[in-house]
Amino acid sequence: MAEIVNKIQKSGLIQLDLASFKPKETIEVIDLKENLWQELALKEKDFREFVKENDWSKYEGKIVGVYCSADAIIPTWAFMLVISKLQEHGAKGFVGDKMEAEKQMILANIQALDLEEYKDGRIIIKGCSDVAHPAFAMTELVKHLQPVAKSIMYGEPCSTVPVYKRKK
Repeated sequence: MAEIVNKIQKSGLIQLDLASFKPKETIEVIDLKENLWQELALKEKDFREFVKENDWSKYEGKIVGVYCSADAIIPTWAFMLVISKLQEHGAKGFVGDKMEAEKQMILANIQALDLEEYKDGRIIIKGCSDVAHPAFAMTELVKHLQPVAKSIMYGEPCSTVPVYKRKK
């Protein structure tokens, strides 16, 4: 019986799956709409009371998107106050809805990659992946890896589309 050989493994190709960059933590959202007066304006006194009285510990260890679903102008300091409270309670806060929070975490996970592992690598970014914004994630991955990679391809090892090849 012939030995089964993994030709992909022997080829030196490095395959990356976007799903590995998805956050592991739960993503929650805080909609500031609930703190608006008549869904139009934010009253500073009332908002500061909300910030003071809210149970921020329920967000500990979570990713939290802070946004407003109403068509209202929210002052920057309101987002700053909420993000500050989340930070105090061990949450990772981002301005934006759930999808935006996931995008920001994917970006942080990509930027945390040790580029030494990919130096002069022949990298394949797996095509099918369950992420909110695959085009965003893939382009950020290319931007991060291109300075060190020998080549970057898209798809599966059996069928790739060349994206980048370092000129000699």
